[in-house]
Amino acid sequence: MLNIGCHLSISKGYYNAALEAVSIGANTFQFFTRNPRGGKAKEIDIKDINKLKELMNEYKFAPLFAHGAYTMNLSSNKEETREFANMILKDDLERLRIIPNTYYVFHPGSHVGQGSEKGVEIIVDALNNVISEDNNTVILLEGMSGKGTEIGRNMEELKSIIDGVKYNKNLGICIDTCHLYSAGYDIVNNLDGVLQEIDNIIGIDRIKAVHLNDSKVEFASNKDRHEVIGEGTIGSDTIINVINHPLLKDLPFNLETPNELDGYKKEIEILRREYKWEN
Repeated sequence: MLNIGCHLSISKGYYNAALEAVSIGANTFQFFTRNPRGGKAKEIDIKDINKLKELMNEYKFAPLFAHGAYTMNLSSNKEETREFANMILKDDLERLRIIPNTYYVFHPGSHVGQGSEKGVEIIVDALNNVISEDNNTVILLEGMSGKGTEIGRNMEELKSIIDGVKYNKNLGICIDTCHLYSAGYDIVNNLDGVLQEIDNIIGIDRIKAVHLNDSKVEFASNKDRHEVIGEGTIGSDTIINVINHPLLKDLPFNLETPNELDGYKKEIEILRREYKWEN
């Protein structure tokens, strides 16, 4: 089965978001754990979560994606920003003890001129302060496009973070097709080679989830500009190759394309039609 969804709002509750996912043919969805540009998180309603669990079981949902706030920069050069990011990280992981079968995805951060090595060191310290031996939440570093001082622009940086975390059993990566392509990984002409490189550096088993996006910008541009599937420089053929690749086909996929609900529904219909592993 193709496990696919898109980014949805939880402003009306997790159960309603799941219903919305079902209505467009999705069996997963991504949501922000809190205001993406701030720090406020919505209170969790246990009755809502119980209804969510029932619906996820009924429709055989794949893991959900909980996305960390954009303001969470664990590697900032400002102490107060780092403290704020650490607070968000700790609180988010506590909240995900309640929300069922959910992966936590976040942007590693930006070193803001300190250098990537120093930035990685700060991120590792933050994760070691939060991730305990009994952590059961799958935590995913999102690979980035490489704009500005972003950390996670290549597999070596992601590996350095993973290797530095003591209890890293449930620490992996979420690859983003737009980010990969923009960072200089040619998934259009050499998808097998890119996956082999990831396997050589990090290990293919560390890829736990995929963001599916076309790109508005050219290869190796180091810019993060998502596009509707089939309307960008990556193209629908490559996206179809990604969902059908033997090493990726069973992962949960989420669309982050610039769409409304109807647009996501069309993309999901097309990708389900092109997926060759359905029973």
